[in-house]
Amino acid sequence: MAKEDNAPSIDEFRDKRRCRLLKGLNVKDSVGVEIGPLCWPLVRRSDGGEIIYVDHTDTPHLREKYRDDPNLDINEIVDVDAVWGRNTLHEAIKGRYVDYVVASHVVEHVPDLVTWLRELAAVLKPTGEVRLAVPDRRYTFDYFRRESRLPEVLASYVARARVPQPYSLLDHCLSAAEVSTLDAWQKKRIDPRSVKRHHTWQGALHLARDAFENGTYHDVHCWVFTPRSFAKLIAELCEMELVDFACEGFFDTLRNEIEFSVVMRRSRDPQYIAESWRRMAQAASDATPEVPFGRTRRKLRELCNSRDDEKSAARVFGQHSELDPDEPIALPPNFDAREYLAVNTDVAAAGVDPIEHYQHFGWKEGRAIRRSLQAQGSPAPIAMATR
Repeated sequence: MAKEDNAPSIDEFRDKRRCRLLKGLNVKDSVGVEIGPLCWPLVRRSDGGEIIYVDHTDTPHLREKYRDDPNLDINEIVDVDAVWGRNTLHEAIKGRYVDYVVASHVVEHVPDLVTWLRELAAVLKPTGEVRLAVPDRRYTFDYFRRESRLPEVLASYVARARVPQPYSLLDHCLSAAEVSTLDAWQKKRIDPRSVKRHHTWQGALHLARDAFENGTYHDVHCWVFTPRSFAKLIAELCEMELVDFACEGFFDTLRNEIEFSVVMRRSRDPQYIAESWRRMAQAASDATPEVPFGRTRRKLRELCNSRDDEKSAARVFGQHSELDPDEPIALPPNFDAREYLAVNTDVAAAGVDPIEHYQHFGWKEGRAIRRSLQAQGSPAPIAMATR
């Protein structure tokens, strides 16, 4: 299809998307992590500051994995700084605190959503943010799938899943189809018989058995979201005190596009957390193109929501707030009380319990927890998914 004269180029589209997803981040003066950037990092090294690129394997193996993929140039794959796989994210980035974490089209792939979110929380400074770009089921090959629900997410958490579970594999393989984004936006309903499926039922069973019996990793969308279902699910996880992220910002799915974005920041106030996700759920548009005046109503809602977001914005990136968490979400996996006292001699001299000091003060102050990290000059430590 020929490009319209006024249609933006792919580079212009990506730059506009980058600006939208990074709005409000002071990248130049911050340290951040980007998970799974491949060829199209949201944060570039040339932007200033420091960015740590994290993936499930190193750059040579990524280039081998994608060498036959016509959709990307393997020579443009970024140099991976840290590999996050069987280790924790904290260990992968050598025990550092960071100001932000960004991940584009990654969250839907992670086998254990709860643990993944907790590991993101564990590397953030008290004022840190997580920014996610998330596929909207209604406009992708997940069109015929239903949104993921709490029991499935908890089951993977209980199992400490390292690979997609049989349920996720079957749900993906039996329903994924070649759905046109434009058709999904313009039609009342796409006939499931009119589209080509990605897998046969025989293939779906084979992959599920292989994962169950052999622990093989098969890359699929483990989780399926719309903006409202995402808000509801995260709110439920927060109510269970499994995570403590509040929704600090939300950008709804644009017409003829496939993703929404969310800004998350930890909070010590359960009421504030619950209200933030309620606001996101209310702000998410459910207007469909075929409804009379649907576009007009959608635009009016977007304008109203943007005004509401301005009124409700409680925290600014990098600035401390009384809503910020009091403690790290967990101790670092390599925390050792004796090491902490050895590297923080003032704490040892005061006779303070090292764990309590770290949780209440050391974490916020950015103290080192091991002599080796201090010797290397690393910022204090705290305590993935494939694409």
